[in-house]
Amino acid sequence: SFAYFTIKDRLPQILTRVIDTLHRHKNEFFEEHGEKGVEAEKRAISFLSKLRNELQTDKPVTPLEDELPDAVLWNQYLDYQRNLPNGNGEPSWFQSPWLYVECYMYRRIHAALAQNPPINNFDVFKEGKAQNFFESQEAVIALCTYFQELLKNIKDLDEKQLQEELLKLLQVSLWGNKCDLSFSAGEDSSQKSSPLQSLENMVPYILVNDMEKVWSLLVNAKKNRTERSNVRVDIILDNAGFELVSDLVLADFLLSSKLADEVYFHGKSIPWYVSDTTKHDFNWTIKQLGSANHMWMSRCGINWEGNLKKGVWVFRDHMFWTLPHDFSSMSEVAPDLYAELQKSNLLLFKGDLNYRKLTGDRKWDYSVPFHQALNKFHPAPLCSLRTLKSDTQVGLKPGQGEQIQASEPEWMVSGKYGVVQFDAGL
Repeated sequence: SFAYFTIKDRLPQILTRVIDTLHRHKNEFFEEHGEKGVEAEKRAISFLSKLRNELQTDKPVTPLEDELPDAVLWNQYLDYQRNLPNGNGEPSWFQSPWLYVECYMYRRIHAALAQNPPINNFDVFKEGKAQNFFESQEAVIALCTYFQELLKNIKDLDEKQLQEELLKLLQVSLWGNKCDLSFSAGEDSSQKSSPLQSLENMVPYILVNDMEKVWSLLVNAKKNRTERSNVRVDIILDNAGFELVSDLVLADFLLSSKLADEVYFHGKSIPWYVSDTTKHDFNWTIKQLGSANHMWMSRCGINWEGNLKKGVWVFRDHMFWTLPHDFSSMSEVAPDLYAELQKSNLLLFKGDLNYRKLTGDRKWDYSVPFHQALNKFHPAPLCSLRTLKSDTQVGLKPGQGEQIQASEPEWMVSGKYGVVQFDAGL
């Protein structure tokens, strides 16, 4: 399966990169922290080399031994996997659910650093994320320019034109999800050309297109809002770099068009899946834009700093996003987060990993309804914007998946197809 190939080939590549990154920063650690820094780097590398060996030789998954706040939950989850009635007893790297061991590897990478001060706050993926951002400059400039031109006359747009713009920016945010470094095992995945030019040609590749539903939900929320009730949209982020910029533009459009009064962004509390957005990445990106020597880029960055200061944009991270659980167990495992999401009018889930966690990462029949696959996860109306990079997909028309499969066996993992999949909830 694609999962086996990922665990066997892609994950060891990612670990090798992480080890190389630490090697390359040895001098920097020495300059900052002296011998202590170099010792910590050696310990982290030895921890990661051992991890890579465990993975490649299909050793059992071991309990976490660190004191980090989520360790107890991880170890409980391992017990749960051990005791599954249809499981293999002792979970090992190749004999376990893909989602679980993949998340587990990233958590162990985090432990390798977290347990080794003074380099415990070093993000081993930071360089790759920054590089992706800089290599996507042309696309970022094109998008910021388009958006700032749009803002000049946004007040004069009628409802039909506003809808057109929303659908356009939803698509940019959808295809921005192609820029995924864990998918390319850290190889270049930047967005080189203007994303706006090719949107028309990409429409046939959106297998489920519920954009109109998103539009009507937002328009109705806007019409029904009272003085006391704000329209709130939450974006559960995926990758930093170009994708994050496309999400920020979408969020700014929602505010500027008065389709939303506030936007909450949810990111990862630790470095995750190579290119996932942390609080540092979020703030860094906005600062980079603000200080860019391009008029429209810097205008975007400065406005977005302002949105954060005014509190109409809020960034949150939560430990739950980096646990192995799928979202149907959120109300039990993280009731505080579930209650927070219930305050939203619309949840936008970005990317493939969020989709896998929404649908329990199962081998569903393609035509199983999205609502059913969510397995009672309904804090608020939600929509998944996802390009396909793993073999789980639901909500297709009967025969649709089989038809594509016949001519393109790799269709579910190539990143060529996307979905904008909506569920109104209860």
